[in-house]
Amino acid sequence: MEEKSKNHRALLNPGEENELEVFGYKTQNLRRAFCLIGFVLTCGVLLLAFIWRPQWWVWANCIPCALQEADTVLLRTTDEFQRYIRKKVICLYLSTLKFPISKNPEELLVVDRHSVINQAVSKPELKLRYIQVQKIRYVWDNLEKRFRKVGSLEDSNTCYDIHHTFGPGLTSEEQEVRRLVCGPNAIEVEIQPIWKLLVKQVLNPFYVFQAFTLTLWLSQGYLEYSVAIIILTIISIALSVYDLRQQSVKLHNLVEDHNKVRVTIVVKGKGLQELESRLLVPGDILTLPGKVSLPCDAVLIDGSCVVDEGMLTGESTPVTKTPLPHTENTSAWKSHSLEDYRKHVLFCGTEVIQVKPSGQGPVRAVVLQTGYNTAKGDLVRSILYPRPLNFKLYSDAFKFIVFLACLGVVGFFYALGVYMYHGVSFGNTAPMALLLLTVTVPPVLPAALTTGIVYAQKRLKKKKIFCISPQRINMCGQINLVCFDKTGTLTEDGQDLWGTIPTADNCFQEVHSFASGRALPWGPLCAAMASCHSLILLDGTIQGDPLDLKMFEGTAWIMEDRKVNHCKFGMSDSNVVIKPGPKASQSPVEAITILHQFPFSSSLQRMSVVAWLAGGDHFHVYMKGAPEMLVQFCRSETVPQNFPQELKKYTMQGFRVIALAHKALKMEKFSEVESLTREKVESELTFLGLLVMENRLKKETKPVLKELSEARIRTVMITGDNLQTAITVAKSSEMIPRGSQVILVEANEPEECAPASVTWQLVENQENGPGRNEICIDIGNSSVPDGERGSCYHFAMSGKSYQVIFQHFNSLLPKILVNGTIFARMSPGQKSSLIEEFQKLNYYVGMCGDGANDCGALKMAHAGISLSEQEASVASPFTSKTANIECVPRLIKEGRAALVSSFGVFKYLTMYSMTQFIGTSLLYWQLQLFGNYQYLMQDVAITLMVCLTMSSTHAYPNLAPYRPAGHLLSPPLLLSVSLNVCFTCIVQICAFLYVKQQPWYCEVYRYSKCFLDNQSNFSTNGSAERNWAGNATLNPGSVLSFESTTLWPIVTINCIAVAFIFSKGKPFRKPIYTNYIFSLLLISALGLTIFLQFSDFQDIYRRMEFIPTITSWRVLILVAALAQFCVAFLVEDAILQNRELWLLIKKQFGFYSKSQYKNWQKKLAEDSTWPPTNRTDYSDDGRNGFYINRGYESSEQIPKEKLELEGQATEQHFWSRL
Repeated sequence: MEEKSKNHRALLNPGEENELEVFGYKTQNLRRAFCLIGFVLTCGVLLLAFIWRPQWWVWANCIPCALQEADTVLLRTTDEFQRYIRKKVICLYLSTLKFPISKNPEELLVVDRHSVINQAVSKPELKLRYIQVQKIRYVWDNLEKRFRKVGSLEDSNTCYDIHHTFGPGLTSEEQEVRRLVCGPNAIEVEIQPIWKLLVKQVLNPFYVFQAFTLTLWLSQGYLEYSVAIIILTIISIALSVYDLRQQSVKLHNLVEDHNKVRVTIVVKGKGLQELESRLLVPGDILTLPGKVSLPCDAVLIDGSCVVDEGMLTGESTPVTKTPLPHTENTSAWKSHSLEDYRKHVLFCGTEVIQVKPSGQGPVRAVVLQTGYNTAKGDLVRSILYPRPLNFKLYSDAFKFIVFLACLGVVGFFYALGVYMYHGVSFGNTAPMALLLLTVTVPPVLPAALTTGIVYAQKRLKKKKIFCISPQRINMCGQINLVCFDKTGTLTEDGQDLWGTIPTADNCFQEVHSFASGRALPWGPLCAAMASCHSLILLDGTIQGDPLDLKMFEGTAWIMEDRKVNHCKFGMSDSNVVIKPGPKASQSPVEAITILHQFPFSSSLQRMSVVAWLAGGDHFHVYMKGAPEMLVQFCRSETVPQNFPQELKKYTMQGFRVIALAHKALKMEKFSEVESLTREKVESELTFLGLLVMENRLKKETKPVLKELSEARIRTVMITGDNLQTAITVAKSSEMIPRGSQVILVEANEPEECAPASVTWQLVENQENGPGRNEICIDIGNSSVPDGERGSCYHFAMSGKSYQVIFQHFNSLLPKILVNGTIFARMSPGQKSSLIEEFQKLNYYVGMCGDGANDCGALKMAHAGISLSEQEASVASPFTSKTANIECVPRLIKEGRAALVSSFGVFKYLTMYSMTQFIGTSLLYWQLQLFGNYQYLMQDVAITLMVCLTMSSTHAYPNLAPYRPAGHLLSPPLLLSVSLNVCFTCIVQICAFLYVKQQPWYCEVYRYSKCFLDNQSNFSTNGSAERNWAGNATLNPGSVLSFESTTLWPIVTINCIAVAFIFSKGKPFRKPIYTNYIFSLLLISALGLTIFLQFSDFQDIYRRMEFIPTITSWRVLILVAALAQFCVAFLVEDAILQNRELWLLIKKQFGFYSKSQYKNWQKKLAEDSTWPPTNRTDYSDDGRNGFYINRGYESSEQIPKEKLELEGQATEQHFWSRL
């Protein structure tokens, strides 16, 4: 159907996370009329089907057509879920604007030649077509024949375009055009009306089925149970509606103030104009007078400012923003240099806390994105439209419900057959058949399945772990790999200064220790530490990055923020001035003025400043950053020859090492400095030395990692810090156990004459000398001993190597990941990518970080745990108010308990349905069924109470070395239900047949006289005989019989028994007796059932619709029920829950896990050439992604023929891409 018309299909957001397929359709009136008739004829059932399946609505009402002609589009996600969304195509007419618009196709509507608006408006009609998908507006591009996002400036604009096209401001006419096309600059979260939320809940397929069930039961007189279920359903729906409403209100309040900001913009030809922020459009010039909350994303073009990005990054550290440079190259503004473009962008929702005009007027920025296209809009959309969960439990549960429903359909036809065979009228047959249909799917199922999650959420809240995605709690029970950030997560957030190692004459000098108490001596190194930072003075307090703050405090200098006037250099500006403090060492320089900053970027791993030393006649550049990165910008003759060894000496001890550099700028005017590019400033520097900082492990880190290791949960470190430091921290925290080998994986990009390469180097531990508590890292030529192959080795790599392997050695990636433990110098994007790659190997991944650069990874993981209390933590499913990793095992324990509880409740409800189904089917054989109060006892007093209390058992305090089953359709769980169904089926059928063999038995509704005669044999009350005799003759569907009296206690005791059997405690939950309410409930229910069975009270028997039987028969029924319980308990506990037995069965029959990572582990364990050590492999991208190990021979030494032969003979050196 979707291929009938040309240009019928296109992609929306190609290559992005929210990629969608879009199909064009045109509505046909005749089809619509037929559908309306269908709605009426099916009493709304067809309409419900269309609501649940929007694609059916489109296919029924419309015909396929080209997208440019469509009035309706059908969108389909490109992920594994393939969800459909229906949207109407809306038309806008620019002729509605109050000023004339040129209809000449050659004339641009807006000044930006790259803008999609110019291509989206059809002339001369001045018509524009758009769709609104997940709060984002997409307009139809008539040139490219596809829908394109609108509401932001095009990425193809150059720096020159940004400055010169938008710098003067937009005309008021162009603003109106953009306003109409792009929509308002507002992040509006509608507070959903209660009636709308109610309708949405009630139209859930399960509630619709439940409404049908309850209607049927009420029509048959099952008043009490129906009312109980109705009350429970109303409470459940009310709580859901209340919760959704509260979330809606909370989110609305979170963004409400965003839409009420007053801003000042520059209008071309009119000057400054104040207006509401909702009227801003992309391209407007925004002026920033001082402190303000940003209502849009904007790129800074004049002046600089300091912003608090806590809302986005999770860290309230001030960030300095610099203006977009005035370059005239033709490349896109985001890629004008290697610099991170984010340093020029002011993000929506962040707070400007300080502005620094350039001297040419106020701080100005060009509006980049508005509304939901902004950073804050994206954050809100991630909450409104979360990524769907791919968890087997939920898909298995759906399959199980479908199976139960199919069984109900079988029961329906069975009932039809039996009743029609006995000649019962259709009016009586239909309700009874439908009744059996509804027995198999318990109406309490939705409430029961969420109960365990609710209890777990409350327990987590008590432990200060908050959750915004409760469905992920069950997923936490399957976590088998946890990734940790290092700084602030495994180690203390703050750094302690250890010492400096200055250089002179190309050699490292004596270490200056801060512990000595001596002031840092004056010199270029001291000047660099005092000035090369992004600290600001706010209300008399120095604020900024903790590392910068610690480094600055180490100099004992002080900061002032004042107006400095240096006419000599042609500058007059508000700059940060640094002066020696009372405790600082003597300095010939009275003050240092920071004139210009190139801020730190995690992708660049460095920052630099241009400063002026009071009394000097030129400017100075100071730079700090990662040592490996910084030396690339220094003159080689200034870097000591033993630099690598000196760096390793400290990083292998876990120290954080920062390198500093300097150069003098021979310039006379400040305006020349302002126009300098970062590439020009950061070149030909002089290496000054190293700053060594101590970063201690948190006291909770080691015990938690040990606990996770004992539970066989892999731990991985993903950090932006130095690789050697990360290895040392991993060893000291025992993330890498003692005795394990570490293999460094270093990959290099392809060069002109050489392909991409990957080198494997074995790291050896050696003591550095007697009495020294230091570890030296030596890269030797030894290899991993054959006896130690397996999991005794760990791969460590940098973000650069990860990127090269990802691009050029993709087939190697899974092999590295199954034993990769340390990933250092990772950028935020690489962190997210790594977690996604782990997920592809079928790991259930947890990620624990402190916000900042971890936000993307926290969202990508199955369970992201943020240790930050900032607003950004709403993008993470879990937030811990306790800033250490103790929250990780706690969350996993609660996840396991919730998962086991969900399985237990599901198994119980399945057994309860099957037990009732079997009993009811047997009674149907003779046109009978259980009584109203008999059902009420089973459904309300037992099942309802069990479902509400069964999941409240607390998590077991220790983590087991294995996970609970993650699939409902796994053999132990299926066998558990199947065998229990068999047991109850056998007992019920035997009881049903055996009672007929008793000498006192008679078919009550056929032989009322026989019934009276048998009654007289054991009844002690003559009046009771007469009372029972009056009710002896019954219609089809009657209750009173020996069969129902016999089967009811068996069914009821079985419900109690399976509730006990399926409430297993250790190893994932505490023992059942610790759940006092549940235990008391089971004991009470069992006592009440036995009491009702053995009591001889006439009123009880009349209400319960029992027939008195001899005591020996009642005892026999009880013994049979208890025997069934003993057999079921023994089978469940000794066989089905016997993990060792199942492992033995799997081994004997050759069953292996389907998980990718386990298959790789098995393959690699059998591979004698793995892990590779002390060798180099080269990519061969031209040969379908193969790579070859060329050992240590150079490409010149290997003849072409030899390479070809080697390629054919040595298979172990070839790996095809996955």
